[in-house]
Amino acid sequence: MSRETSGLIGSAQRALRVLDIVGSAGDGITAKAVARRAGYTLSTTYHLLNTLVHEGYVVRLGHGRGFGLGYKVGRLYRNLCTELDVGHQLQDELHHLHLRAEAAAYYTVFRDTDIVVAAVADSPRYPRATPLDFGFDEAAHATAFGKVLLASLPRRRRRDYLSGAGMPRLTERTTVSATALDTELAQVEQVGVATEVEEFQPNLACLSTPIRDGSDNITGAVAFSVPADVFHSRRPRLERAARSGAARLAQLLTS
Repeated sequence: MSRETSGLIGSAQRALRVLDIVGSAGDGITAKAVARRAGYTLSTTYHLLNTLVHEGYVVRLGHGRGFGLGYKVGRLYRNLCTELDVGHQLQDELHHLHLRAEAAAYYTVFRDTDIVVAAVADSPRYPRATPLDFGFDEAAHATAFGKVLLASLPRRRRRDYLSGAGMPRLTERTTVSATALDTELAQVEQVGVATEVEEFQPNLACLSTPIRDGSDNITGAVAFSVPADVFHSRRPRLERAARSGAARLAQLLTS
């Protein structure tokens, strides 16, 4: 499909590709390294980097260190956090939840029609599951927090969501039947907790509970991830932490 008919602008795609490479590399990546990773000529890469520097999305670093993310990116991140109701208090509370549960902790929300990870708290001892990071918006059918939020939707909206997002088989244990998922989500709605064991990734298990607003509507979810082989022994503790954490986050969001 051509760019004209697809509506995509190639130069914008290339600039965003360069920005993504600079961001993922950490402070200090040379133009040659960017060009090599992107598959662009060095001349094209310099033009793209110079444009991003001029607009404030990339900066030149001293002492020949190359390029790093610009400060305008931080402003965009802060604006997005505001849109997702992720303030310092919520991030602090999620960090405390992570420490109490001894597990990576996630805060997820609806954003329009998306189910998105809005904040993560982890540590080297209890790391997050890759790629469950800020902005992750896939695999709702195979994640505990996705099931919590899907269970809160009317069936027609849920089917519309899943028809667009799909239900790919990620592991041998992933539920790929809409009917089977509906049955599971009915139970999630009833008991107020969702789990998944090796449905999203092998050797990974997650548990999640809903966050409700003042009108008892589900607006988000708290989730924890742990290795699958310790999940069953740790489930009671994780569930208590998730329920109490969801209540605390609900209070913060209301206030």
